[in-house]
Amino acid sequence: MNAEELRTLQAPIKERYKREPQSAVVTLRAQGRIGEGIACRVDTGRALVEAGLHPATGGSGVQACSGDMLLEALVACAGVTLKAVATALGIDLHDATVSAEGDLDFRGTLGVAKDAPVGFREIRLRFGLDTDAPPEQQKKLIELTERYCVVLQTLRKSPPVAVSL
Repeated sequence: MNAEELRTLQAPIKERYKREPQSAVVTLRAQGRIGEGIACRVDTGRALVEAGLHPATGGSGVQACSGDMLLEALVACAGVTLKAVATALGIDLHDATVSAEGDLDFRGTLGVAKDAPVGFREIRLRFGLDTDAPPEQQKKLIELTERYCVVLQTLRKSPPVAVSL
């Protein structure tokens, strides 16, 4: 695909976002479940992951969206950290789920509206625990998972990112 083909593909999408700004807001999601040992399985729906444009920017939907992959990385890291912390605290997790969702306004990334952010407006991370641990232990488990989850902390305290050619 060349620049002209991309512009042609995205022109009607951009026009729609100008007319209907709410149609540019899409919620992405990722899901995972703790596995055996210190692990978390994340369902990407793809064995091999190839990133491409999200359908809201002209993609076919066949390739993975980087935003989905970011949420999947958050879910994976949070799930692994949850399992590690539970193990360290001696908390028996019969089962646990981790989910993340985030809201994107694609007008920002397509340059349709200067006031629309490029990137997620908000990300929500949720845990579902099946355990016999008392509520105060569950609370501590989530607090420590939050504290030690690398991806979560990276998102919260964005480090400088160097871009080079």
